[in-house]
Amino acid sequence: MTDRMTDAGMTDAAWAPLERELDRWARAGRVARFWLRDDDAVEPTAALEQLLALSAGHAVPVALAVIPAFTGAALARRLAAAPDVEVAVHGWSHENFAPPDQKKQELGPHRPADVVLASLQRGVTTLANLFGPRFVPVLVPPWNRIDPALVPRLGGIGFRALSVFGPEKSLGLPAVNTHVDVIDWHGTRGGRDTGVLVGEMVARLKAIENDNENGEGTLGLLTHHLVHDEAVWRFLDGLFARTARHPACRWVRLSEIVG
Repeated sequence: MTDRMTDAGMTDAAWAPLERELDRWARAGRVARFWLRDDDAVEPTAALEQLLALSAGHAVPVALAVIPAFTGAALARRLAAAPDVEVAVHGWSHENFAPPDQKKQELGPHRPADVVLASLQRGVTTLANLFGPRFVPVLVPPWNRIDPALVPRLGGIGFRALSVFGPEKSLGLPAVNTHVDVIDWHGTRGGRDTGVLVGEMVARLKAIENDNENGEGTLGLLTHHLVHDEAVWRFLDGLFARTARHPACRWVRLSEIVG
């Protein structure tokens, strides 16, 4: 009993900076827009069901970055019953074309640009046909990497925005980025410490405020349902419980951000 109460107290303390920041936004009459992007969806799985149940329980919309080459009717049927889920293009096949001494990239400069763009256009067509109104023409590059020279040409094949990880930059297409990644990719490859994640979220909220006194901008949370451990699920449950009904926070759809 004592140990459980201690753990709960530590968890509550870790969340306190985010709660204070949102309370401060509320007093100023501002509302922060949060959004959730989850990568690498292909088919219905137990992990996807857990994500959909958790997000639906808190009325949090989800943008699934779907790999066009490997998805199909099974995922389309499942998402037909998930009204708060939208679909974006996660490359074509999530295949690495970079040499071993470089960071992984599917959409890098390692193939002719026309070949890369043709594969992406095929991805747009595939997902639009499968998911209909749930499809949002946003490109999510695998590994969050893309040759900058390709970006100005994305609008010509149907994309309305680009979503990678980190602060938004002007590359020739509107950017709708994620800013906080729940996975410790370079360490445990499990969930990151709640206190660290909370700190990054608070920093992002302050950056939004500093960039625009009206609080424009978004806080994008990045998840990967297929590799979540229990620490990630606990974090998401705690985050949704503390933000989904807070007066200074609104979880929004990707399509709303793209406009």
